[in-house]
Amino acid sequence: MMPPPSRLLALLTAGNPPPLRRLLQLHGHLLVSGLLSSQCPFGPRLVSAFALTDLASPRPLLHALALLASLPSPPDSASPYNSALRALSLCAHPHLLNRHSLPLYRALLRSGSARPDHLTFPFLLKACARVRERLYSGRVVLAHVTRLGFNSDVFVVNAAMHYWSVCGSIADARRLFDESPVRDVVSWNTLIGGYVRRGLPGEALEVFWRMSEEGTVRPDEVTMIGAVSGCAQLGDMELGKRLHEFVENNGVRCTVRLMNAVMDMYVKCGSLELAKSVFERIDSRTVVSWTTMIVGHARLGTMEDARKLFNEMPERDAFPWNALMAGYVQNKQGKEAIALFHEMQEAKVAPNEITMVNLLSACSQLGALEMGMWVHHYIERHQLSLSVALGTSLVDMYAKCGNIKKAISVFKEVPEKNALTWTAMICGLANHGHADEAIEHFQRMIQLGLQPDEITFIGVLSACCHAGLVEEGREFFSLMHSKYHLKRKMKHYSCMIDLLGRAGHLDEAEKLVNSMPMDPDAVVWGAFFFACRMHGNVTLGEKAAMKLVELDPSDSGIYVLLANMYAEANMRKKADKVRAVMRHLGVEKVPGCSCIELNGVVHEFIVKDKSHVETNAIYDCLHEITLQIRHTTKMIDIFATGIV
Repeated sequence: MMPPPSRLLALLTAGNPPPLRRLLQLHGHLLVSGLLSSQCPFGPRLVSAFALTDLASPRPLLHALALLASLPSPPDSASPYNSALRALSLCAHPHLLNRHSLPLYRALLRSGSARPDHLTFPFLLKACARVRERLYSGRVVLAHVTRLGFNSDVFVVNAAMHYWSVCGSIADARRLFDESPVRDVVSWNTLIGGYVRRGLPGEALEVFWRMSEEGTVRPDEVTMIGAVSGCAQLGDMELGKRLHEFVENNGVRCTVRLMNAVMDMYVKCGSLELAKSVFERIDSRTVVSWTTMIVGHARLGTMEDARKLFNEMPERDAFPWNALMAGYVQNKQGKEAIALFHEMQEAKVAPNEITMVNLLSACSQLGALEMGMWVHHYIERHQLSLSVALGTSLVDMYAKCGNIKKAISVFKEVPEKNALTWTAMICGLANHGHADEAIEHFQRMIQLGLQPDEITFIGVLSACCHAGLVEEGREFFSLMHSKYHLKRKMKHYSCMIDLLGRAGHLDEAEKLVNSMPMDPDAVVWGAFFFACRMHGNVTLGEKAAMKLVELDPSDSGIYVLLANMYAEANMRKKADKVRAVMRHLGVEKVPGCSCIELNGVVHEFIVKDKSHVETNAIYDCLHEITLQIRHTTKMIDIFATGIV
């Protein structure tokens, strides 16, 4: 039995609307009873209730929009339109947002009986910040704000500032802030958050200190999250401590969100101990709290401690799994990252795009092509969109795992490419010896207006090195500094020295080594040594070898190579002397290591290794193969003797 009209009205206007199933029953009752077509406000109230009942699902919102469009007469206030706009601004489904936001606002303007109010524009501008054509739609709405006289309303101005800080020029957001006659705490927070979002922490903190000095508005939790996040971007530990003290001394509510931000700041400033002290004082830790500490341990390389924290978590979603997996990848522990993914599957936690990116990075490190192909099939099977991050990771994985044709194919399929995608392709082509194609891709990247970074230049310099393109290499090496204002790093110098050395320009290579702004490492001296050995320049080769010995006296490789260089130059006495020095110092050749991938699992072996669980079976198999080889060799010898 349905309640009387007065009770129905109270149900529809309650702070928490009834669930969808109950609203559908009420809708049916209002239709049958004729109350929906009367002058009573049931229709508009039902629209608002549908729009706000379950923001996570698109179904109630679609009901609200359909009902609003089918009402016998348009509502006489903006309230139901505002409710629907609010739901759209929070909607997790981009297609609904793109399809309905501006048409709904136009319907309000054309209704004839309702006019936009001070609540309409904050919801509408928030929606505009998320639609596909957000720059155009936002400008249209802001023009209406001015025309209808809402440009001095603090709620609308704050929404406009948020829009500009997300979509347009942060300078426009600052102009609105400076010109606004009234500013509340949201005004200050919006500008501080906008600067942080744009990677301008200095400006964000300048606004924060101005806010605290003026004293007209007190900073709240959101203000401090913005300020602390700005400090995290700067990596300024002393400033971070000052902000933490400000929170404790000024009565700012220490919510879990704020404490998580403080922890994150300490982690990014390099103090895991201070982050840990904050973590231990949080009573109701969230998944973010635990994950922040896991990330902190991963940054320091203490992965055992990160794993211990992970195991202690009371509940886990994809977020901490991804953080731990990323930590393994960052610390070059690809096998552990893949093993963790298998655990994640067993725990029935659904992987997301970030999981796939981490997993592909692990495959790239290990050369695990089979596993990488499985990830690619998973992406296609679950219809994950080929985003820039996923596309770039797939290109990088296929290139590093040896399948450059597939890398090129995926590169062509990626709908939107950024500088990182092009860089992955350039480096992949260079490493596979396709120098001309690598340089062509670099030139096309520049033509598209994309900015190359240090890794892009490593790719083109490597391409020049593989192909012996000395002039092109010199030009790219010069462009780094002269045109793109990029700081040359050790790897760029090692590529250039390798290129010059291979081409026989040993004097120029030596001059470049001596002019480096940093001390040359083993890779630089190694490249120079190989060039000297290749061209028979024993004098310069000896000099490079001595530098390598200084850097790592226990490295057997350089002694062996130096002895070989002397032997090739018929300097037998010197070669024997080097080998004698090796024996005297007790330097032994480091055993080689190899990996194979079988059924998605990477197995690692060194010489005389007996650590594998299948060691006995492996050695039995090797013994069988050795016997077969001996038998085959014997049969070939008998056959050859018979022919003779």
